[in-house]
Amino acid sequence: MLPDFLLCVGMPLATMSGMLNISSAVVPQTDVTYAAFRLAFFETRERIVLAQQVGTMGDACFGYLTEVPFLKQVPPQIQLELLLETWHKHYGAEPTPASLVDESVFYAVCETAARLAEFDPALARRYLKKGPAEQIPRVNRDLRDGLRNLQQSMPSPGDFLLISQFLDMPPDEARELKQEFRLRVAACEEMFDVLTRWNVSPAFWDHGTGLLTAREVAQSAAILGVKRP
Repeated sequence: MLPDFLLCVGMPLATMSGMLNISSAVVPQTDVTYAAFRLAFFETRERIVLAQQVGTMGDACFGYLTEVPFLKQVPPQIQLELLLETWHKHYGAEPTPASLVDESVFYAVCETAARLAEFDPALARRYLKKGPAEQIPRVNRDLRDGLRNLQQSMPSPGDFLLISQFLDMPPDEARELKQEFRLRVAACEEMFDVLTRWNVSPAFWDHGTGLLTAREVAQSAAILGVKRP
């Protein structure tokens, strides 16, 4: 018998062994988690391809991370890199505490994937069809609900949603507000640092294991112009 929370967020994937910790909970290793990351990755990648074709990448503001107001200006190619970085922690062998960036990515992929499953199920099926996982969920209302339950099952305080209000504040006032909400300065700084990134690291090639096939990694790297390390 599965624990109640797994019944809400999908079936376990035996090949997954990661332990990404959000607050006191471990992100569950299920087909729904896999679907959340994969759907968000390919929806954003497809929009990058379209933007490249019409020449609008330079002023692009789209991608799954637009679900987090503070990170809506993160370049789409960096959004994909961040997604794979967070997935890599989830898929890895060691317990890893989630940063605010990881929490933002997790929240945003669930939001994006739930929307896609509800409003464009045919596209969602196409994105899930040829991935590396042997077990994938059916794209229906149960998947949409499972994605919502997955997101809500994590006891995140939602600090990443509060940080946007610091952008236009004087430093002293912002510092006082961070202390009031008990936000860690280092954690907040990582969120600010993400806004300065533009070029995708060659480590991109190594972070898609379990989410993308080798061919999909190579295709994605070519689209983003990331050379093999």
